[in-house]
Amino acid sequence: MAPPSICLLAALLVLVSWQAIASDPSPLQDFCVADMHSPVLVNGFACLDPKYVNADHFFKAAMLDTPRKTNKVGSNVTLINVMQIPGLNTLGISIARIDYAPLGENPPHTHPRATEILTVLEGTLYVGFVTSNPNTLFSKVLNKGDVFVFPEGLIHFQFNPNPHQPAVAIAALSSQNPGAITIANAVFGSKSPISDIVLAKAFQVEKGTIDWLQAQFWENNHY
Repeated sequence: MAPPSICLLAALLVLVSWQAIASDPSPLQDFCVADMHSPVLVNGFACLDPKYVNADHFFKAAMLDTPRKTNKVGSNVTLINVMQIPGLNTLGISIARIDYAPLGENPPHTHPRATEILTVLEGTLYVGFVTSNPNTLFSKVLNKGDVFVFPEGLIHFQFNPNPHQPAVAIAALSSQNPGAITIANAVFGSKSPISDIVLAKAFQVEKGTIDWLQAQFWENNHY
């Protein structure tokens, strides 16, 4: 039988390892400004030497108060992440302005690395997300000043039901680089395409329907 001290050590290691994988690690220094030119490959970006860091590494004249032109689905997502502000590296946060045309939508999509909290600045939005199996929809109509949360990795959407007025929202995301997978684009517009036989079986439709969908132009609304 193992000595009690060995058993205690093993138990402590299990607890520590569980905590280590429960969330992102806290920063071990004041900042780690992304060095976009470093040849070092890490999960994120290598740190720029602090002696070369200045205030501009934490700043961007993003003009998030300025309306954006929307695309054919009627939305435009202006994301400010680590690619625009290198000082966001390791800080686990980003922000986006989302513009919606009348009857426009930010179509069903997921953020594989982030929870999102959305605040309506102007107009009205119908929003929702779908849980993992069983697939349950949680939805709500939001008005100016309302806030809604989309859990990490779940499919969610926003739709402007007003046929006459645009809407605007600001979203905060819990990742320096949250990623976005728009479901229709990923399924029908991937390069190279998913087999139409596979998709026809998955969606229980004729192969010709899938071929037609794959022939469409699936425009990205994340800029």
